[in-house]
Amino acid sequence: MAYATGRIFFDADSHIMELPDFLTANADRDVADQLPPFNFEAAGVLAQHVSQYVNDGRPEHEAQKLRDLGDGLISGPKGYDALGAFDASERTDALDRLGFTKQFVFSSLSTSMLFDADVAPDIAYGGCRAHNRSMAEFCVDERLVGVGLLPIDDVERSITDLDYAVSLGLEAIWIPHRLANGHSPGHTDLDPLWARFVEHQVPFLLHVGGAALKVEPGWLNNGRPIPKDWLGGGENIRSKDMMGLHHLPEQFLSTLVLDGVLERFPELRGGVIELGAGWVPSMLDRLDLVAGIWSRSEPLLKDLQRTPSQQIIDQVRFTPFVFEDVGAIINASDPRLYMFSSDYPHPEGGRDPLGRFGRSLEGQSAETLDRFYTQNFADLMGMSA
Repeated sequence: MAYATGRIFFDADSHIMELPDFLTANADRDVADQLPPFNFEAAGVLAQHVSQYVNDGRPEHEAQKLRDLGDGLISGPKGYDALGAFDASERTDALDRLGFTKQFVFSSLSTSMLFDADVAPDIAYGGCRAHNRSMAEFCVDERLVGVGLLPIDDVERSITDLDYAVSLGLEAIWIPHRLANGHSPGHTDLDPLWARFVEHQVPFLLHVGGAALKVEPGWLNNGRPIPKDWLGGGENIRSKDMMGLHHLPEQFLSTLVLDGVLERFPELRGGVIELGAGWVPSMLDRLDLVAGIWSRSEPLLKDLQRTPSQQIIDQVRFTPFVFEDVGAIINASDPRLYMFSSDYPHPEGGRDPLGRFGRSLEGQSAETLDRFYTQNFADLMGMSA
């Protein structure tokens, strides 16, 4: 029996754990030698055994032990030690045991090298093309929704690479949630890119790691030794980072609304993944308040046909963290906004995400549960549940 049973479950967040050649193996020749290596030490316990799998993969007897976990796979080893973490055939075996009908697949380490605004454009775009080829090779099981990477700093180049990613079979695109070459993501120069997303009927996705994770170092200077991050490394989030994790994605989304992007492209769909959801109800309230007040002085806001909150409800979906009270978040906003995610094989998703989400959703209607586990993902993807 699979872990997820009794309904259709769409999983809006899972990951591949990249091996060292994930980018270089599929990079164009003029880019391959310029790509920086992955910093596995920064990943802490998530990458502690990667060296064992670099040359020969996972020994068959170890893979079989993982398969034998059956519906307990979700609570088994994480990171590179998880079944299907880096091997496509293993991932099929993992999905059979997890029971998810569809599953987004994000990379784990690539964006730290490729989404930084200071990275040379040729490296950023060339590296993302290499990433997308490797992601397409991994996502051969039709249940896997491969997520491509796309910088948005050079609009013409971004459109070309979006076309290419879609031609590879990737069905969603992760973009950085920061300024686009120093400009607002709502700048009119980007309209052709948003139009191309609509034309291809693929959503843009924001995900943790799509912009700077950490607060400025001074905020950690409290006269005491700086602790390691929660994964035992130095580049992942600590408590103070967590408090501001949603600030940049909230600014990015708010800008798309206030600059009229969602209004101009009502068929554009977006997802905000592994960035939490507790901040969403207050963002909706604040957007409506701000738009109402500033419409007196900003003509673009006065011309909006839908309230900002309605635009977000119509066009954007979010994944709560497993430790958040999803029922309370829904009650404070709208059940059309939120999606289930497992974060497999990362440890952040916990060892029983269905159980934890289920407890926080006790008392919700059957329609709300269907939306959370199935329909909201389907809406994001423009597919039938």
